[in-house]
Amino acid sequence: MALPGLYAQYNRVWIPDSEEVWQSAEITKNYKAGDRFLSVRLEDGTELNYAVDPAALPPLRNPDILVGENDLTALSYLHEPAVLHNLKVRFVESKLIYTYSGIILVAINPYKQLPIYGDAIIHAYSGQNMGDMDPHIFAVAEEAYKQMARNNKNQSIIVSGESGAGKTVSARYTMRYFATVSKSSSNAHMEDKVLASNPITEAVGNAKTTRNDNSSRFGKYTEISFDQSYQIIGANMRTYLLEKSRVVFQSENERNYHIFYQLCASAVQPEFKQLKLGSAEEFNYTRMGGNTVIEGVDDRANMVETQKTFALLGLKGDFQMDVFKMLAAILHLGNVGIKAVGDERSSISLEDKHLNIFCELLDLNCDKMAQWLCHRKIMTTSETVIKPMTRAQAVNARDALAKKIYSHLFDFVVERINEALQFPGKQHTFIGVLDIYGFETFDINSFEQFCINYANEKLQQQFNLHVFKLEQEEYMKEDIPWTLIDFYDNQPVIDLIEAKMGILELLDEECLLPHGTDENWLQKLYNNFVDKNAFFEKPRMSNTSFIIQHFADKVEYKCEGFLEKNRDTVHEVLIEILKESKFHLCANFFQDNPVSVSPFSSTISIKSARPVLKSPNKQLRMTVGSKFRSSLSLLMATLNATTPHYVRCIKPNDEKLPFEFDSKRVAQQLRACGVLETIRISAQSYPSRWTYIEFFSRYSILMTQQELSINDKKQICKIVLQRLIQDHNQYQFGRTKIFFRAGQVAYLEKLRSDKLRNACIVIQKSVRGWLQRKKFLRVKQAAVIVQQYFRGQRTIRQAITARTLKQTWAAIVIQKYCRGYLVRRIYQLIQVAAVTIQAYTRGFLARKKYRKMFEEYKAVILQKHARAWLARRRFQNIRRFVLNIQLSYRVQQLQKKVEEQSRENHGLLERLTSLASTHMNDMNTIQKLQLDLEKLTAEKSIYENERKKYKEDTEQKILELEIQNKELQNQKEILEIKLQEKNEEMKEKMDDLTKQLFNDVQKEENQRMILEKNFQNQKQDYEKEIESLKGEIKDLKEEKNWLQHQIQQETVIQDGLKMEVGQLAKQAEKIPELQKEIELLQTQKLDVEKQSQSQKRELREKMSEVTKQLLESYDFDDVRSRLSTEDLEHLNEDGELWFAYEGLKKATRVMESHFQSQKEIYEKEIEGLNFKVEHLSQDINHLQKLFREENDINDGIRLEVSRLTSENLVIPDLKQQISELENQKLDLENRLQEQTVKLKEMSNRLHYELEDRKQTRTNEAQNEMDIKEKETLKVTTQEIEGLSNGLNQDEILNGVKSKIKHETTRLTVENMDLEEKLDMKDRIIKKLEDQIKTLTKAIEKTEAPVPTSTKEYVGMMEYKKEDEERIIQNLILDLKPRGVVVNMIPGLPAHILFMCVRYADYLNDADMLKSFMNVTIDGIKQVVKEHSEDFEMLSFWLSNTYYFLNCLKQYSGEEEFMKCNTPRQNKNCLKHFDLSEYRQILSDLSIRIYQQFIIVMENNIQPMIVPGMLEYESLQGISGLKPTGFRKRSSSIDDTDTYTMTSILQQLSYFYSTMCQNGLDSELLKQAVKQLFFLIGAITLNSLFLRKDMCSCRKGMQIRCNISYLEEWLKDKNLQSSNAKETLEPLSQAAWLLQVKKITDDDAKEICEHCTSLSTVQIIKILNSYTPIDDFEKRVTPSFVRKVQAMLNNREDVPQLMLDTKYLFQVTFPFTPSPHALEMIQVPSSFKLGFLTRV
Repeated sequence: MALPGLYAQYNRVWIPDSEEVWQSAEITKNYKAGDRFLSVRLEDGTELNYAVDPAALPPLRNPDILVGENDLTALSYLHEPAVLHNLKVRFVESKLIYTYSGIILVAINPYKQLPIYGDAIIHAYSGQNMGDMDPHIFAVAEEAYKQMARNNKNQSIIVSGESGAGKTVSARYTMRYFATVSKSSSNAHMEDKVLASNPITEAVGNAKTTRNDNSSRFGKYTEISFDQSYQIIGANMRTYLLEKSRVVFQSENERNYHIFYQLCASAVQPEFKQLKLGSAEEFNYTRMGGNTVIEGVDDRANMVETQKTFALLGLKGDFQMDVFKMLAAILHLGNVGIKAVGDERSSISLEDKHLNIFCELLDLNCDKMAQWLCHRKIMTTSETVIKPMTRAQAVNARDALAKKIYSHLFDFVVERINEALQFPGKQHTFIGVLDIYGFETFDINSFEQFCINYANEKLQQQFNLHVFKLEQEEYMKEDIPWTLIDFYDNQPVIDLIEAKMGILELLDEECLLPHGTDENWLQKLYNNFVDKNAFFEKPRMSNTSFIIQHFADKVEYKCEGFLEKNRDTVHEVLIEILKESKFHLCANFFQDNPVSVSPFSSTISIKSARPVLKSPNKQLRMTVGSKFRSSLSLLMATLNATTPHYVRCIKPNDEKLPFEFDSKRVAQQLRACGVLETIRISAQSYPSRWTYIEFFSRYSILMTQQELSINDKKQICKIVLQRLIQDHNQYQFGRTKIFFRAGQVAYLEKLRSDKLRNACIVIQKSVRGWLQRKKFLRVKQAAVIVQQYFRGQRTIRQAITARTLKQTWAAIVIQKYCRGYLVRRIYQLIQVAAVTIQAYTRGFLARKKYRKMFEEYKAVILQKHARAWLARRRFQNIRRFVLNIQLSYRVQQLQKKVEEQSRENHGLLERLTSLASTHMNDMNTIQKLQLDLEKLTAEKSIYENERKKYKEDTEQKILELEIQNKELQNQKEILEIKLQEKNEEMKEKMDDLTKQLFNDVQKEENQRMILEKNFQNQKQDYEKEIESLKGEIKDLKEEKNWLQHQIQQETVIQDGLKMEVGQLAKQAEKIPELQKEIELLQTQKLDVEKQSQSQKRELREKMSEVTKQLLESYDFDDVRSRLSTEDLEHLNEDGELWFAYEGLKKATRVMESHFQSQKEIYEKEIEGLNFKVEHLSQDINHLQKLFREENDINDGIRLEVSRLTSENLVIPDLKQQISELENQKLDLENRLQEQTVKLKEMSNRLHYELEDRKQTRTNEAQNEMDIKEKETLKVTTQEIEGLSNGLNQDEILNGVKSKIKHETTRLTVENMDLEEKLDMKDRIIKKLEDQIKTLTKAIEKTEAPVPTSTKEYVGMMEYKKEDEERIIQNLILDLKPRGVVVNMIPGLPAHILFMCVRYADYLNDADMLKSFMNVTIDGIKQVVKEHSEDFEMLSFWLSNTYYFLNCLKQYSGEEEFMKCNTPRQNKNCLKHFDLSEYRQILSDLSIRIYQQFIIVMENNIQPMIVPGMLEYESLQGISGLKPTGFRKRSSSIDDTDTYTMTSILQQLSYFYSTMCQNGLDSELLKQAVKQLFFLIGAITLNSLFLRKDMCSCRKGMQIRCNISYLEEWLKDKNLQSSNAKETLEPLSQAAWLLQVKKITDDDAKEICEHCTSLSTVQIIKILNSYTPIDDFEKRVTPSFVRKVQAMLNNREDVPQLMLDTKYLFQVTFPFTPSPHALEMIQVPSSFKLGFLTRV
């Protein structure tokens, strides 16, 4: 009961109204306790005195600020008019059809398609808490799904309401939500199958009624099964109480089941010709309602959809045709003509067309069917009697048969659907969706309404218990004392229906009697329950009805037809005929043991809350009532074992008008569906519940400054409430919430509005007073000025005469002279005094300044000398350490270099020795050949005489042989020319190779010089560090002065300082150790100098000896004289021996000059080091002397302490520098050692190659000499033979013939030998060419490891084919981005990969190139797949893939990509292969990486968007929270863990910095930022559409502030050109729309002109959802919304509410040439690619 004090003037109340149920009225006079009348004014202005009962005052109306809430429990006053008004405001004005009422979702049918069920809406609600978004059927489905996944408990969604309220659509959307959010890749079609079951069941179970065009005429419980991953694996369906009577009868303007009309509409289709159907008007069962067409529904198209869903479920054409045959048979059965034969008989013609078709379709005996439709068989104990039936009885029998067939067909279809949705294995959990009829009451209520209301009684009882349980759990969780709440218990009504000897049992009992009638059964009810049961009544004016007091209302039932409908019987003879059918489907329907229909397999253990009542008689369970009671008991057991969620569908009007609200009809349904009962239960205790943070935010304006100073917000709330509400029983403090009784929140809102109103009055008073004062002062000032001028003018007019003018002038002159005299006297006195004071003052200041300057001059001189002495000593100490370090490093370096050079000299000496020995062997060979030549010459002189004798005889033969010889010589010359050409080519190659070797030597020398320059640079760096140390010395001097001042004041500190001096003295004892080290280094230096000098001397001597031996051993003149010119040409054809000798001499000279220059450098360095060592020893002695002298002086103590302290601080730095220098020394030594080894290897290769070539040429020369000697021997032999044949002429002739033959064969053999030798030379040449190639490759591999090398590279990476896997593993798979992006060029891995590609292209190896490209692409795909959620890795490889793609374009050789290349880069283009196909593959791969990259960014930032952009208050204090009802967003006091706008900006900055570090192209970066900003704007705007509580003016200010932060971030990152700001334009316009004035026509026009980025649907949605935060704001009137909508009708935009957050802008990869030269790129050691070689 409301407090009388609240019934004050201007408050509003609700009074009953006959038309609108409740009417609002404003109190015009304060109500006093005990008054019988309440003075009110109605909304139409009528004033009246409303009679009231002081004990039951009319309900108070909630403040306007609380009207239109998402949850009815958020209302302060909870009663029927408040609920009705809140629903009306939301439905009519805001066009919102969903509202929470505690745990119930109230859904009002809009009778209009709304754009709030798309996939975007589903994704928006997915993962959200139930109170985070506006009420929606998807929110209930998400809550059920979330609780199932979180608690592993089965869930149920109970959708109820009367026909036409939208139950079927709500259940369908619920199932669609589950199918969308739980899709699995492995079982992708199961969700579609589950959804496909809806069109089929709607086709066979839904029909048009007067209330609904698609009314479900059966109850359905769909159990959706989930696996352990909470993905749909199957479903099962149970049906309840199909309205079979609709098959044979429909009321006016109603239709039969949809499937019949779909069949008739498709009758002309070829596949349906055999059914012999026509239009729906031709059949009795489809034309009874008078209208066979539903406006806007295409039955033929729906038939196609039904066939598709059958096929989707695996029910193919044969099954479908069997079903359609049964349906067509039912239609034909209804058209069977039954004629009356007299009063007691009836008959059917055997020629009846429809009877024949019926029997043909079901394959029945036509004669039997015609007979037994008009007769019945009565069996007694003694005989069987066949009794004819009247026409009415025959028609009933026919209709009963039709209903029976359809009932079996319906159950069969449901059974097959369940089989199609079955799944192997075991379900983990399930969610059940119950689509069941709500409470029904009509003018005539029969057996169907009785069963429906019985089911609703059971459901209401379960609902009441659940609500009661939730209330109790809420109180216990918050530690609120639990008080027993009185709630309606409908168990007595349930007992009246189902208990023993209840209505159902009496009905079943009456059905067993042969002559049982409805009247007898009704009389039994009267006898058992009238005046005995309060819930059963007998109507006064009727003896054929009874009344039951249900929880919703009283219902009067007509008993007519109860028994017949409960029996649901068909004559046995007709059943037997159907059993004999050859149509298998028909025969199976009526078997004695049919297959179980609608099996319900559940894996959970279900225990009923109440025991199921069973009858001892088996036949009772066969009645419709008993079967319905059993199935209902099983349903209740299932619901009790699950967590229920309730959806109550409300029908707003009976005319099906969109957004029309009939208060009477709605109030009736609210009572019937239990919503008001929920409100009543909540209102009895503490219906209003606020979290502490919400209360603090909303009512901080009511708190005093002292209260706000307390840190604990919870304590503040308690103190404030105890002050504001004196009655402590009106609220309770829970752990996280404050519980208020009804009306208290309204009282607090009144206090808040009064406080704000008073504050506004004060502000208005002050502002108006200030404006008035400002206006008054301005007027006053103007009046004074006017008066001043007026009075002045008047005085002038009165005073102006000739005499007064003269007198005035004279007085002025006298005054002038008098005043001048007085002023001059005063001025002279002041001047004298000022001059005197200035003189004395200036003298005093001059003397003071002189004394000060004199003192400062002396002090400066002292400081100069002291500072100079300290600086010198400091510099000497530092120089001593630095020189010591340099000395040790240079000595070690010198020793290392001397050792290396000595080893090189030994190697050269050994080579010279081997050359000398080779030369000696050659000389011995030449001498032997000379001796052989002399012997042959002697033999030649012996045989010359004989040759002359036979010369004439053999001349002709010799001529012939000479001809043949000339031919052979010609061939030989041709071969020699070819050989000479090849030798010249080899010579050129060797010249190039030699030049390259000498260039490499010069480069190594330059490298050494560069190292020395680096050392000098390091030395300069150390000098800079010395300068910085000097600066530190100055700071220490200042500290010294301060310490001196402290010493004078505190003498006690001296003892401590002496102890410090003692400690530092111990450190000073280390100085002799340093001296010893210096002496040791000096001795080592001397030893090294001696060793180096001796080694150099030995090397010079050995080199000179070897050179002399080499020169002396070669007698070139003698060799030339002995060899012919032709031999010399062949011997020195390529100049290998001379070239080798000259090369060795040149190398020797180079090495000598190199050693000489190094010696001079080292000698200079040693001299410098000697000088520095001596200087350091002097400094050390001097320091020790100074330390001993000044040990006892206090000032000296302070100076010594500061000096030693500074030295002690420098020692660690110097040690660190020494260690760094040692490390550098080791690195340089290693590099020099590697260079030396490589040079030695190169020298050895060259040496061996020269020796081989020399040996080859020597062999060739020897072969030529042998050939000439053989020819000489041939001639000699011929002469000898000629002498021997001269003795006998006959013998000569025979000998000549034989000689000719022999000579011919010999020359042929020699020719073949020459050809073999030429082939051998060709093979030798090829071998040499191969060796040159290998030598060239070896030279290319020998690159200097020092980065500063001046060696020229061509921008390729040499690798072996077997190294591909190592390259991919090290460069792609194992590479960490953070180790690459620092201090390296962007896209370094991509450039290295391309350099490898260039090498494969250079080798012209297609297989190698193809293999490398494939493994590279596969490697990138693998690393992206393995790190698909790692933003840094995706960013890194997106950047590198992009750079790799650009490199392939830049160096492809195509003109369009070469425009920005340098000439050097153009030389590096690919030469042999076109990689355009791989460019396309890489482009596609880049797009895939980019899309995954965007998805990862979106997933990271998405949870922050709504909390940061919408919920967080960037502008603190301008918004106030409103009550949110039962569904609380948070129960926490602390909001520190929530995301803020700063979180979003930090995340964006992290994305930006990571992309920049990874070198992502600026254009790609801009596109990514644009995509992110679009996501932020889309998600924020979508959430705004779905959250009415956020649609306020203040929230618009918050959003615009947050948008400005994002724009500022873009400006700070220089991303204004990315077009990201434009993607926020819809959100910006929505925020502007929330802030702009929305009253006049001009406002509407401005909205239409400004909101160009928002669609019409979105603008209207925001206007309808606009919610005032305070009483000072006004709601948007429906007329204004209609006005805006009319102006926007001309727009052509998409009627879509939600923005597609999954939309991706088209990405473009611009071509950006790499500015980095490939030849300058180096591979870091961290890449572990040492096996690659730069070419």
